[in-house]
Amino acid sequence: MEIALFLVGLAVAVLAFTALADRVGVPAPLLLIAVGIGASYLPGMPEVHLRPEVVLLGLLPPLLYATAIQSSLVDFNANRRAILLLSVGLVVFTTVGIGVLVHAMLPGISWGSSLAIGAVVAPPDAVAATAIGRRIGLPRRVVTILEGESLLNDATALVALRTAIALIAVGSQNVVAWRVGADFVWAAAGGVLVGVVVFVVVAWMRKRITEPVLDTGISYVIPFFAYLLAEEIRASGVLAVVIAGLLLGHKAPILQTAQSRIAERINWRTIAFVLENTVFLLIGLQAQWLFQDVGDSTLSAARIVAVCAATLVGVVVLRMVWVFVARYALVRPGPDPHVGYKPPWTFTFVLGWAGMRGVVTLAAAFVIPEEAEHREVLLLIAFTVVAGTLFIQGLSLGWVARRLGVPSPDPMDDALARATILQQASNAGFAELEKLEFEDPHGVRELLDQRIDQRNFAAWERLATTADEESPSELYSRMRRAMIDAERRRVLEIRLSGTVASEVISEVLSMLDVEESMLEIAHQNHEELRAVTARRRPAGEVCDDLEKYSVAETSDAGVCRECLEEGTRWVALRECLDCGHLACCDSSPRQHATAHFRETQHPVMQSAEPGEDWRWCYVHHLTA
Repeated sequence: MEIALFLVGLAVAVLAFTALADRVGVPAPLLLIAVGIGASYLPGMPEVHLRPEVVLLGLLPPLLYATAIQSSLVDFNANRRAILLLSVGLVVFTTVGIGVLVHAMLPGISWGSSLAIGAVVAPPDAVAATAIGRRIGLPRRVVTILEGESLLNDATALVALRTAIALIAVGSQNVVAWRVGADFVWAAAGGVLVGVVVFVVVAWMRKRITEPVLDTGISYVIPFFAYLLAEEIRASGVLAVVIAGLLLGHKAPILQTAQSRIAERINWRTIAFVLENTVFLLIGLQAQWLFQDVGDSTLSAARIVAVCAATLVGVVVLRMVWVFVARYALVRPGPDPHVGYKPPWTFTFVLGWAGMRGVVTLAAAFVIPEEAEHREVLLLIAFTVVAGTLFIQGLSLGWVARRLGVPSPDPMDDALARATILQQASNAGFAELEKLEFEDPHGVRELLDQRIDQRNFAAWERLATTADEESPSELYSRMRRAMIDAERRRVLEIRLSGTVASEVISEVLSMLDVEESMLEIAHQNHEELRAVTARRRPAGEVCDDLEKYSVAETSDAGVCRECLEEGTRWVALRECLDCGHLACCDSSPRQHATAHFRETQHPVMQSAEPGEDWRWCYVHHLTA
């Protein structure tokens, strides 16, 4: 009963303080760690020990899988060189560097124990990186690299830790270098193999399953099955989970039904939300007994503080050195597909500063055997690095990004891309419709045209910059949501009467919920764009080209002359602010506005659609 009450209290605390963090604008991981540290000293608080098997088997696989299925395999592949250099090269570099540092500062400690703590503190945490990085709005390429790095680096760190523990057990003189290399290669290759096998098996099953509940139930088993299967053959369970998750997430639109995808997405977001925030609270709850154990150490307090502080500084400095050397000597990245230009050095600095450690570091520390020299100090080092990087780097990351002028993703760019993609998707749909042979006595084709046009118009309307005027799609959303509220009330009245089967009532309510959720997403996007529109005009927030050109009056009767000459149709018109040339947008078949820029190098164009006055810089890929 005590354990059950503690778990319930833990869940309530996680939900309450996460909600509080959102209200006060503090990153939830940092607040939860602080609360955990304070709670660990409360009278009557049970002593919480994070056992390695609980974290490495119970928490790590579902957290990694939840992140992996939401990660883009395309973006992952596009940044694979940077990701591998960080997830493998940086982990080895940090392991050796911290191992040398600790070995020099702690008297009588073996190389095995020194390298073990180096491996423990080497990998940044996927949960911490994405939770803080997404909240403050880091560039997408930086977030992609952080996600990819922290999904794979745990595997490298755990293999390095396994090797270091072998050094502790048998001594460095009995460890063969080639065997260490072979173990690492097998751990990586075996993990990838198991991940691919799990993907193939699950993909075969999902092609034959249409029930969302059963499909989601299978997804709960996947991370644990992949992890255990890989560990059984002494391969990397972490890598197996990540590979399976990446492939299944990438193929989900083909393998699963729409209902299954929605159910799985919501369920795993909920699981990740609860687990990742619980992890941070549990990290803080370790504080009291960790400090108590260190008090019994034979080392002086000054030396313990010095080695903890030096290790914290060391992991930050080693990461910063590695990312700059790797970027300019090895990666040499090309233009970012999201922004259109090569990332500046400021992106690299932010990537280096975003090296927060998390639960894997703390859990891996407990794997260090009891016979290791100064084990209590090694555990405190791990805790110091986790708490220190989360508080120092986590709290300052947003400030650093702003000071360096690192831009966050622009919702206006997203709205433009969304509208363009929907337009191209609609063209493909209408092309398929033309191939179908059907009789249409009821005007279904006209209804399809109206609904597709309504969807596309709503997407383009989100680019409107009039902050105090309600667009047609917003008016539709507001009116339809009011209607749905009334419809739901009536359905609930019918349910109370007991005259209709409950299954039918549930089905109708689900239909209303799906429609309302789509309207709510659109409404949230509108509100976000309005907020951006209100603050994107001041000087200093746009490039020099956008500052140079002011909004111009456009004609409602404009045409794309090139489209008329070629016999094609345009979707929307854009006007060059240098010469006034009107041409079609990039969602139009011929993309004459972009062609005009390539021919003339005139940098800024403006929407020539009624009610829109947003501008776009072709040189810097910025919207204003």
